Amino acid sequence: MKLAQTRTDNAFDYAFLFGRIFPYIKPLIPRIILAFILSVPLGLLDGATAFALKPYIDVVVNGKPMNINGFELTRDLLAALIPWLIVGFAVVQGVLKYVNAYLTDWLSNTISNSVKIDLFKKMTSLDSKFFDENSSGLVLSRFLGDPDTASKSVIESIKTLITCATGAMGLIAVLLYNSWKLAFVGVVVLVIAFLPVALIRKKIKQVSNDSMVLGGGINTNFNETYHGNKIMTGYSLQNSLNVKFQKQIRKSFDLAMSLTKRVGWMSPIMYLIASIGVAIVMLFGNHLIISGEMTTGSFASFITSLLLLYKPIKDLGRTLTSLQGVFVAMSRVFELFDLNPEIADIKNPVTLNGVSKNIEFSDVCFEYEENTPVLKNISFNIQKGQTIALVGNSGGGKSTIVNLIPRFYDIKSGSIKIDGVDIRNYSLISLRKNISEVFQDNFLFSGSIRDNILMGKPDATNEEIEKAVYGAHLDEFLHTLEHGIDTIIGERGTTLSGGQRQRVAIARAMVKDAPVIILDEATSALDNKSEAIVQKALENLMKDKTVFVIAHRLSTIKNADMIFVINDGELVEAGNHENLLKIENGQYKFLYEMQFKTASV
Repeated sequence: MKLAQTRTDNAFDYAFLFGRIFPYIKPLIPRIILAFILSVPLGLLDGATAFALKPYIDVVVNGKPMNINGFELTRDLLAALIPWLIVGFAVVQGVLKYVNAYLTDWLSNTISNSVKIDLFKKMTSLDSKFFDENSSGLVLSRFLGDPDTASKSVIESIKTLITCATGAMGLIAVLLYNSWKLAFVGVVVLVIAFLPVALIRKKIKQVSNDSMVLGGGINTNFNETYHGNKIMTGYSLQNSLNVKFQKQIRKSFDLAMSLTKRVGWMSPIMYLIASIGVAIVMLFGNHLIISGEMTTGSFASFITSLLLLYKPIKDLGRTLTSLQGVFVAMSRVFELFDLNPEIADIKNPVTLNGVSKNIEFSDVCFEYEENTPVLKNISFNIQKGQTIALVGNSGGGKSTIVNLIPRFYDIKSGSIKIDGVDIRNYSLISLRKNISEVFQDNFLFSGSIRDNILMGKPDATNEEIEKAVYGAHLDEFLHTLEHGIDTIIGERGTTLSGGQRQRVAIARAMVKDAPVIILDEATSALDNKSEAIVQKALENLMKDKTVFVIAHRLSTIKNADMIFVINDGELVEAGNHENLLKIENGQYKFLYEMQFKTASV
């Protein structure tokens, strides 16, 4: 699946989204309920001040007596009590806000982290094709950015909705208490002011998705610029990369302004409608006061409540608008969970326990893209313990052949068998446990040299590690490092030289001790001195193993048991070094003589 082509079809299927997020919410339901319960008094306390204005103005200001169930509230009592009640309400509301904010953040981060952990597991289960089709920046955005947008915001948004809704209901109750006639007018006007929110859902979905896709592209640009800084500097690419980034930023700006252009009018329109409502209420309220149906305190309390009501209604609209972006992000997250690797175990797979006989390719055809053949009817049979070299023109399919053995990709037709069993019938974990790879540019993870070696066998003993270090000739430079094997090598092992990185990779393969070894241009990027040391380490790694070697320098594979010449996806020649040199006008002979002449110059 190409992530850039995501459709977010379920962004407005709320039942579907809730059903998918519920497993992450379920363990936290008691705390979520508590957060929502705390949101209710937070909203209701907004109406406390407005409610207190009626007795304050009627009794304290205007001197009108008030009697509640036979208890007379005097002017002096209310004058002293009401201000402190308002302060008390503010203190209670402040404490509730703090507790609620802490609880909400705890819940949001817990849900987001759980989603990220499961998404990381999903990412590690995907096959090579997925990573070929999607840039690092887009994967980073989708697997880390979207969960934050979806998970962290959803609890906060729902809490805000509850607070705003209860706040609105509390204020509406104050309105009704003071005058149901005015309340009817005010509520109708505010409902009308709220309607525009429903008109922009689809536009928000489209722009939110486009913005998230573009964000992935921007991340990719940063990643490539960071990791390719030497190429950027050496080829003076700063200007072109700056122009590319500027275009991305302008597009991001255009998307943001496109949304603002369509959404930004909501706030002034809602404010205008609310203002008209307040004006109507004031005109009608004057009539009610003059006719004696309403006191001055009731009217002041009503107007205050109505003005305060505008804020939760506006926040409600803003929250519902932002929720559309949350739902888009949530839909994108669940699209990732629905990804299934094309390469997976069959039902009841066989466990591979070493190679006892042979590895056989039979009429293997393969293509990365449909109707674009890369390998065409490749057939050969390799016995256990043999060393096989693959040579030929660049892009001919050599690396593809070795990548098919651990099932980084699956063949289109034909079969690959180990000991007579199709590799698709073996469990992936047992198949790959029996294969070690050393590439031209071996990836080392951040951490220590020991950590990287142990990736070959996490439970390796100190004796096994020492044997691998000695066999890979790592001991020749480890003693020069202050912390030796526990030296931190940084991201991608950039603090080590090319030859040193290769030897760490060889030690990693040695400690794994797999019966099949794949060496893909393992020495081609090294200088002569480094190559000589690495070649010795490789010879130690290859002892008593079945080995596939892809080599550019033919002098390094002269002793291979068999050499296969692969050109344009076809096996054109096969034999050992001496036999291939005897073929008149042979491909191998031509390559060897060209390299020999070049080396002699």
